[in-house]
Amino acid sequence: MAELKEPLLLRKPASSANLREVSGSGRPPMQGMDVLGLKKRGQSIRSWIRVDTAGNSGVIEVDKFTMMRRCDLPARDLRLLDPLFVYPSTILGREKAIVVNLEQIRCIITADEVLLLNSLDSYVMQYVVELQRRLKTSVADTWHSGTRNFDNTSPDYLPFEFKALEIALEAACSFLDSQASELEIEAYPLLDELTSKISTLNLERVRRLKSRLVALTRRVQKVRDEIEQLMDDDGDMAEMYLTEKKSRMEMSFYGEGEQSVLGFRSNDGGVSISAPVSPVSSPLDSRKLEKCFSIARSRHESMRSSDSATESIEELEMLLEAYFVVIDSTLNKLTSLKEYIEDTEDFINIQLDNVRNQLIQFELLLTTATFVVAIFGVVAGIFGMNFEIPLFDDPDAFKWVLLTTGVAGLIIFGAFVWFFRYKRLMPL
Repeated sequence: MAELKEPLLLRKPASSANLREVSGSGRPPMQGMDVLGLKKRGQSIRSWIRVDTAGNSGVIEVDKFTMMRRCDLPARDLRLLDPLFVYPSTILGREKAIVVNLEQIRCIITADEVLLLNSLDSYVMQYVVELQRRLKTSVADTWHSGTRNFDNTSPDYLPFEFKALEIALEAACSFLDSQASELEIEAYPLLDELTSKISTLNLERVRRLKSRLVALTRRVQKVRDEIEQLMDDDGDMAEMYLTEKKSRMEMSFYGEGEQSVLGFRSNDGGVSISAPVSPVSSPLDSRKLEKCFSIARSRHESMRSSDSATESIEELEMLLEAYFVVIDSTLNKLTSLKEYIEDTEDFINIQLDNVRNQLIQFELLLTTATFVVAIFGVVAGIFGMNFEIPLFDDPDAFKWVLLTTGVAGLIIFGAFVWFFRYKRLMPL
């Protein structure tokens, strides 16, 4: 027996088996290859700035899959935060997080922390500094007041996720408004210069300005539509109450724990979920009964929480409405600038049409004058023929022919001009 046991105990080391599975063949891996390093680099580890509820910040390095498990998010939501791609502005409410993609602010907001992609952008750093300032100010107010009641009815109370969302909306709206103001400062003098002097250079500058205006208007419109869509959907706004959902989950967890320890009956007289099962019943039936009670209770809790959250969404709705007014004002500013550009284009087209009409009138007069002058050529051609008439013997014949031809030409020219004015082909 000892000889039979000895070969069974001889196993290969775990590291050798792992390396063979990684290499995918029976040959050993190449020398100098860092398999663990390749696996670590393949997980696309990124640097994130973390800000907690107390205002403390730090930098953490987390890979995509760890972040998905940490915030309970699908991969498509994390793809919205990828700086390598350009996605439109989006605000998504999930079960345990809020995904925010507003211009330069790309972050994940949970009930306990805010995670931003580590960037050297000044707007990101301003967001972090402002969030820390407001959180520390709120903690200081709570510390000094002592007896202050921070409940949902207090007008100064905002959950952590709404404070972070408010600063993100404020940063995005201020950034877009500043760009709109800069565009206005540059646009109005340029358009006034174009109306006074139409040139190729000014037209090219206005064309670039209009392209920038269209792109900025599209971005502002997307932020406005996103806020409006959230305001119109009560379910999405209810999903964003992360602190409330977390507190209810903890209360439910502790409540189930107490019931499992005490094993008491519910208020309506029915057996609770954690009530002890009679030893007479089979274990299979008891597990089925416990599972049914658990499913029914979870559904009841989710329906009750969604109903209460729907009733208390006025706080978030007021917050979104305030920034909806701000972004709508920015959009109106851009719309006014667009209308001014269109008015300038109409004015330039009117000027060009006027110049074109003047050129047509001048060409008409020139054609009429050419026709009148051609009469002298006809008369000269007639008198230049090789035949004799008594008029050639009169010494004043040339003068009378020239005078008669000139008067006839003037009469014909005046008749044409009168006809053109009669037909309104020329201004009166």
